[in-house]
Amino acid sequence: MRDFNTNHTPFLFISIFSIFSFKLSSSIPNNDIFCHEIEKQSLIKFKQSLKDPNDLFSSWDSKVDCCKWKGVICSNSTGHVEQLHLQNNPSLQGQINPSLLNLKHLRFLDLSQNNLTQTIPSFLGSLRNLHHLNLSNAGFHGSVPPTIGNLSNLETLSMSGDGNKLASDNLEWLSGLRKLQHVDMSFVNLSRSSSNWWKIINTLPSLQELHFQNCSLVFVSPLSNASTMNISSLTLLDLSHNNFHSQSIPPWIFQLTKLEHLDLSFTSINGPIPTVNRATKLRYLDLSENRLNSTIPDWLYSCKELEFAYFSYSFMLGYISSDVANLTSLKTLSFFGNQLTGKIPREISNMCGLEFLFLTYNQLEGDISDSFGNMSDCFLNSIKLLCLRSNQLYGRIPDSFGDFKKIQFLHFGGNSFSGPIPGSLGKLSSLQEFSLYGNNFSGSLPESYGQLSSLEELYIDDCLLQGTLTEKHFSNLKNLRILSASANCLLLNVSLDWVPPFHLTALKVASWRFVGAGIPRWIESQRSVSELDLSDTGISGTVPSWFWEIPFLNLTRNNLRGEIPNLSRARYLYVSSNKFSGSLPGVGDALVEMDLSNNSFLGFMTRFVCNSSQTHKVEILHLAGNQLIGKLPDCWKEWASLKYLNLGDNKLSGVIPNSIGFLANLQSLNLYRNSISGHIPSSLRNCKQLLKIELSENHLDGSLQPWIGTTLVKLRILILRSNKFNGEIPSEICHLISLQILDLSQNKFSGAIPNCVQNLTAMATKRSLNQYDYSSSSYNGASFIDSALVATKGSILQYDTILSLVTNIDLSSNDLCGEIPNGVTSLVELRSLNLSKNSLTGLIPRNVGDMKELESLDLSRNFLSGQLPSSLSLAYALNHLNLSYNNLTGGIPKGTQIQSFDASSFVGNDLCGPPLTSGCNGDDGEVMTVAKEGKDGDGLEVDWLYVFVSCGYVVGFSVVCATLWLNKSWRDAYFAFIFKENV
Repeated sequence: MRDFNTNHTPFLFISIFSIFSFKLSSSIPNNDIFCHEIEKQSLIKFKQSLKDPNDLFSSWDSKVDCCKWKGVICSNSTGHVEQLHLQNNPSLQGQINPSLLNLKHLRFLDLSQNNLTQTIPSFLGSLRNLHHLNLSNAGFHGSVPPTIGNLSNLETLSMSGDGNKLASDNLEWLSGLRKLQHVDMSFVNLSRSSSNWWKIINTLPSLQELHFQNCSLVFVSPLSNASTMNISSLTLLDLSHNNFHSQSIPPWIFQLTKLEHLDLSFTSINGPIPTVNRATKLRYLDLSENRLNSTIPDWLYSCKELEFAYFSYSFMLGYISSDVANLTSLKTLSFFGNQLTGKIPREISNMCGLEFLFLTYNQLEGDISDSFGNMSDCFLNSIKLLCLRSNQLYGRIPDSFGDFKKIQFLHFGGNSFSGPIPGSLGKLSSLQEFSLYGNNFSGSLPESYGQLSSLEELYIDDCLLQGTLTEKHFSNLKNLRILSASANCLLLNVSLDWVPPFHLTALKVASWRFVGAGIPRWIESQRSVSELDLSDTGISGTVPSWFWEIPFLNLTRNNLRGEIPNLSRARYLYVSSNKFSGSLPGVGDALVEMDLSNNSFLGFMTRFVCNSSQTHKVEILHLAGNQLIGKLPDCWKEWASLKYLNLGDNKLSGVIPNSIGFLANLQSLNLYRNSISGHIPSSLRNCKQLLKIELSENHLDGSLQPWIGTTLVKLRILILRSNKFNGEIPSEICHLISLQILDLSQNKFSGAIPNCVQNLTAMATKRSLNQYDYSSSSYNGASFIDSALVATKGSILQYDTILSLVTNIDLSSNDLCGEIPNGVTSLVELRSLNLSKNSLTGLIPRNVGDMKELESLDLSRNFLSGQLPSSLSLAYALNHLNLSYNNLTGGIPKGTQIQSFDASSFVGNDLCGPPLTSGCNGDDGEVMTVAKEGKDGDGLEVDWLYVFVSCGYVVGFSVVCATLWLNKSWRDAYFAFIFKENV
């Protein structure tokens, strides 16, 4: 939907010229002038060299004057053949015959849009009278012959190709074509000429149009001044889809005063956009898909002839000025996918010629009524597309949006609009696409929307809609093809014999409810559907057989039962959390993703995995939570596309097979809760894309191999809980700088905790929701998300949507000894730390309070000693603490958070003070208050009152003692007084 303009076809004028010439030639009587015999015979030889299954040459009869043949135009004064129009015949094949050289007066040759599948004949360079040569998309390949440079009269040259099948080793031959006005070499590989192409182009003083799209160019002239360029007549410049490797935009381009059409899209060019522009006649400007890092230049608002402006995905910053109203000729404006902020200027809604407005995926904000609450009549009459998706707009959608006269595409999704959806929008008779998804609407879908007779696509997912929909809501939607309305609280109440007026290709109504328990009968009429999502709708019963032929099918979280047949056409199948049973279905070569988890499938896996000689394309295979039995099959070589494999929570046994190493694309391996034994195979080191390994609750043994840390460097989650692993934890584990979850609990690991734990920097870095980069699905409509079973706070919890935020270290229930490394306190984003049930000694690290995100800390049942660090009271996020059964002594630090824990968190030590009932020695049994945190949060603040009082006491006492020591009479009097008092 990027470009709705059809007015800038590069060689439209050539086609018009050709047709005009042909019509003119045909309309003038030509009774006395006939085709020359030598030219007729040459054309017949040319015809005989070609294969023409569509009879393009059916009129080329030797008995007929060749000037009357189709595609042949002769001079009305001489009878010589001057033009050959032989384009647009994809079935035309063969070789171009050199007999064309006998057409000495040929001025126009068009062989475009054919399938000649040969190299460009070098003899074409001998047709010296040619003014126009069009070889575009004619099937030519190989190198462009330099002899083309001999055509010194050439004004128009077009040889654009398809897929860079043509190439030119150098462009020196172009410099001989001094009369060239129009050049199109798009899709011709010019990589060998990339460093000097612009110097050669600069020798063409008459050049008006230059099309070098997708030519593998890597360099564009950096000259800053157009006066040094010899192409001041240039009106069109297309350098799109090249790679200029982050060069800046050359300022000279915007000094071409006659330039009307500029396309630098997809060139990897850098900004900012030059602030000076003399190309004030621009009608078409495309800078999309670059890294401009630029605000909208002020000069843009002065281009009053500008009709089409594209800045999509170009890192545009700043705001849209109200001066946009100066662009009175503008038809299309696209800032799709940038970082624009501020409000949408209300002046936009008064632009009378604007037809297409793309503002999707920005950070625009404000009440929509402020921008579009008072639209002009001419704007309402002209606009055809209004795309405001994925911004920060809010407010109620004005009723006046129902007054658009020509609107075809209306997109409001991904904002924060509220209130009821206006029923006035049901009047938009031309509307074809309509999106409201991801907003905060109230109420239901207006009944008037059933009158949108042109509507083809409707997206209202996750809009907080509720209520009942009836047949009237769909009564006139005869053209509807896509209905995407999941995640709403809607009830569809239609008669049992209702037949919808539409035939959908995509139906997504997850979380809806239907009258009756089974799959609604009306869906039977939608057999053209290729995407069907009925997940979480509460339907039960069996599944119609034709469902299994649907390429994308999601029936997750229902009460469906029965067996699944072999899958031949299915590509994306999600049926988890149902009651399906029987053997696993055979899969065809179309399948990409399959989730059969949490059902009742049973039997051996060998037949499913190994009984096929074909190479599978499956990327996601989720079979967890079934009743699969037997040994893990050792034939994964044919499943090399797998990215996600989950066989957890079954009854599988045996060892992890060596063939697992063939899964080079594997990102997530899950074999938890089975009866798998043996070692982790060394072949797993070949799976270098692994982000997650979850093998908990099996019978695996052996040591933790160092290569896990040195080879699987992308690993983010390693869960080996509840196995029989032994030996020391290798220090190489610290090489996993992306590791966010490490669970080695309930094994037999011994030795010390590696001192290098501070190198696990992912646990010291602020987390975000998109940091766990495992692609949830290669299909943009799927709902599969990876998950992990994480032990924390004394429980095992399943995390999925927020998995990227979870950070956890659990080394509990092993035989670890030694001290807790001080470096663990540098993991300031760690949320759960469990080192319980080991033989750890020494002190609790004094800076444990630096771990501000720590929610759970369990150091119980070790041999830790010493006092509790006072900084513990600064761990404000703590909500689970267990320090019981150690050798800790002294008072429990005072602090609201610490005193809120139950006494059981501290029992089995020699501790005192709240929440324990035993008080500490001191005045009235009070526990000394912990030192306050310094103002900067990185030290202890001294209470100077106590310091001064103590110092005063010491100084005063010292003065008294010194006086008594130095003055004998005072000393005798003092001791006499003391003696008298005691008597």
